[in-house]
Amino acid sequence: MQAAVGDRLHVHGNIVGHPERVGEIVEVHGAGGEPPYLVRFDDGHTGLVFPGPDAIIEQPRTKGKKGKKGSAKD
Repeated sequence: MQAAVGDRLHVHGNIVGHPERVGEIVEVHGAGGEPPYLVRFDDGHTGLVFPGPDAIIEQPRTKGKKGKKGSAKD
């Protein structure tokens, strides 16, 4: 698992009734983007996280990089 500052960490709830936790990676402490990550969760809590198999990393979407529109040929 590799991440960069600004990526979003999603930790899926693996117990019934436990919600998914989502937060922004604010520091990467491992070499080459590897864990652990300092994560600021959406509830305001910040913690050092070693993500398990129930976690995924989502890179932020870049703006203005949509596909080119084709031009009509005469």
